[in-house]
Amino acid sequence: MSRTVKRAFKYRFHPTPEQAAELARTFGCVRLVYNKALAARTEAWTQRQERVTYNATSAMLTGWKKTDELAFLNDVSCVPLQQALRHLQTAFTNFWAKRARYPSFKSRKRSRRSAEYTASAFRWRDGRLTLAKMTAPLDIVWSRPLPEGAVPSTVTVSQDPAGRWYVSLLCDDRIEQVSASTAVVGVDAGLDSLFTLSTGEKIANPRHERRDRQRLARAQRNLARKAKGSANRAKARLAVARVHARIADRRRDHLHKLTTRLVRDTQTIVIEDLAVRNMVANHSLARAISDAGWRQFRTMLAYKADWYGRDLVVVDRWFPSTRLCSACGALAQHLPLAVRSWTCRCGRTHDRDVNAARNLLAEGLSVIACGGGVRPHREFSSRTGRSSVKQEPLGRPRESPSVRAGRIVKTRR
Repeated sequence: MSRTVKRAFKYRFHPTPEQAAELARTFGCVRLVYNKALAARTEAWTQRQERVTYNATSAMLTGWKKTDELAFLNDVSCVPLQQALRHLQTAFTNFWAKRARYPSFKSRKRSRRSAEYTASAFRWRDGRLTLAKMTAPLDIVWSRPLPEGAVPSTVTVSQDPAGRWYVSLLCDDRIEQVSASTAVVGVDAGLDSLFTLSTGEKIANPRHERRDRQRLARAQRNLARKAKGSANRAKARLAVARVHARIADRRRDHLHKLTTRLVRDTQTIVIEDLAVRNMVANHSLARAISDAGWRQFRTMLAYKADWYGRDLVVVDRWFPSTRLCSACGALAQHLPLAVRSWTCRCGRTHDRDVNAARNLLAEGLSVIACGGGVRPHREFSSRTGRSSVKQEPLGRPRESPSVRAGRIVKTRR
């Protein structure tokens, strides 16, 4: 049994000097059009309370091209410019729906350099890709084959801060579904161990950034000594970016392997809804939390679980998974981060992380079987003014997480 999904295949490529110059011009024009459209929409809203649509910004783009000042916009393909306006429209749609923050301007130095081409702006023939305004196909490094008979519907060209060029081909792909399983697992994120499973397995934290910290510090010191605007400073900035790219590549590779293994072996995966943005406000842990890649882990799990027909359950962030005894359901009053094991009043000694993973699993199975309103305790936080966990329904006897998990697993079988 298989399922057809939209999947992006990303490859490195090596442009000729002419292609690199054309893409650099396209990146700059895309950024300019996006920023001018954002400024126009912001001005219309702040001064006249008027919402500008995509069609209106598209008409603006036509007018900009006719001016002497912006006539150079005609030198690049119009498709990436229109796609930039569509992306801006999506950003505003998410903002008005309260799913995202207000769109921000693109920076020449900090924003991602990319351009998106639809089918009308590229030619795909015999496995060779030629973009609009170019005469020669891209020299792509085919590190893995495309699906048989696949034809890209969208092509995105990008350049990372380390100067590497990438092309992403969006194609239809058939995902072979893995066999059904009754295995369930709770996953607790941490720093001593990157992840702890409810089975008791602990996945070591590779600490990718720490391994290259000396090399990164040396490259950053070298960058700080260079005069701003000089060619040597540009070379030093590239050296820093390459170290960061090396760290990010290793982290992404490790998370891909881990998430693929979890999805293939497990039917139901339960994780915690972590507020990573709030957690990195702790300057003592911000570097380690950022290096762990928890948000990236969750994103990978979500789309892979969808591909393979697995269940991903996200438990409310206020659920006290660490302080709750997985044997009797008692709630410990205070557990500092330095306490890695603790003994409940029932006599059971818990490893902090394993206990949290087991509680997450039990809570996730409760959500699946009984709905999201099932919680064993209720606490009120004076800091937030809200309940940290939901109230367990009245009239229902309280069960320990381990007993409840066993009951639900038996029911599912």
